[in-house]
Amino acid sequence: MTSHELMQRLDSALTHVWMVRTFIKHSEEAEEDDELRDVQRTLYDYLLSLGTAWKEQDGDAYVRQAKKKLTKLQAATVDFAEIQPEISTHMNFQMAVRSLQTAVEEVARLLETSKQQ
Repeated sequence: MTSHELMQRLDSALTHVWMVRTFIKHSEEAEEDDELRDVQRTLYDYLLSLGTAWKEQDGDAYVRQAKKKLTKLQAATVDFAEIQPEISTHMNFQMAVRSLQTAVEEVARLLETSKQQ
């Protein structure tokens, strides 16, 4: 897979991260919880860091940046899963955690696959 193809696949997986970030950002709970706001900011920062490479369609730069920031994205995912039950047990929050975990696992898998090629 070329770096451009990998960039496109990563970006598709990251659309789910964007939707979870948006859900968190606009939730009433985020207004009251600093940890939840930190998760939202980390998700936003990760996605923002890829923006220039995406606009320029620079697959190499996109993949390099995605790898560089992956640990922070994974940590935010773990944090969200840990704090979610304290914040809300509503199904929307439960599904947001699952969606984020699934998307971040896919991003990590794609990046790991790229190392092996």
